[in-house]
Amino acid sequence: MLDYHLHLWPHAQSDAEATIEQVAAYCEHARAHGITEIALTEHLFRFTQAKDLLGGFWDDLPGEELRPGMAAYWDHHARVDLDSYVEVVQAVKAEGYPVVLGLEVDYYQGRMDEVASLLRDYPFDVLLGSVHWLGTWRFDVLNDPWVMAEWGARDIDAVWDEYTRAMEELGASGVCDVFAHPDLVKIAGKVPAVPDEFYDRMAEAAVVSGMAAEVSSAGWRKPFGEEYPAPPLLRRFIARGVPLTTASDAHSLPDVADRAEDLRGLLLAAGVTELQGFRDRRPHRVPISPLGAELTSLDSEA
Repeated sequence: MLDYHLHLWPHAQSDAEATIEQVAAYCEHARAHGITEIALTEHLFRFTQAKDLLGGFWDDLPGEELRPGMAAYWDHHARVDLDSYVEVVQAVKAEGYPVVLGLEVDYYQGRMDEVASLLRDYPFDVLLGSVHWLGTWRFDVLNDPWVMAEWGARDIDAVWDEYTRAMEELGASGVCDVFAHPDLVKIAGKVPAVPDEFYDRMAEAAVVSGMAAEVSSAGWRKPFGEEYPAPPLLRRFIARGVPLTTASDAHSLPDVADRAEDLRGLLLAAGVTELQGFRDRRPHRVPISPLGAELTSLDSEA
């Protein structure tokens, strides 16, 4: 099993730096829970380099009343140096730990070429693509009253359509390798009466782009209590031959490899026997291993 979506810091934490000890501890915790390889995938917006390039993107988007919240969100998070993060993960990797270097990259409307240019010269193994905001609306920040007011005011089918369109455009950009939590838009528990059209389009976006899709236990920790993706969407991914990764989307050590055995059982029951790993942005197959499998080093896998 893989845990291909891991963050080093909770969102509440602002100033932070990665350390070799912290990344190694993630690897050891994963070992104890049957994970054979992890990917460190910190949010791109955590890094000052992203703020220098993309900061203020919200000024050109609709939702004037939501712009101050987006600006404050970025000011809180964009405090870490990308070069330092890369150096730490690469150092742990060089010691033989089974960790690959990644990022979680949001969709920036009309600016994905700039994102690609920023990331091009770094030695990333895998890039997750995600959609966390629609325009200036950070729809998954459920403790923000402005966010929740928007959920109450907007047509749910229109929200899902806008989210799915962002996924389609993210896939078409060619910047990322994996769709992270593909149906994150369900986070507030608001789902269209007939979501099939959107599931079909999400699956098609993965097929057309060649991206893998993430199966994540993080949804089980949310109020709606369902994995990402929802069973009907997962069935579509499998039927269309979309490669899969597995993930916990942990933001601290205790959640690393969260419910990995449940994910394994879910996938095996669906007939899935292998996952897709990445090195240097190139995919490779990873058999789904039983709980307790020995954590192997990167060099042991050709």
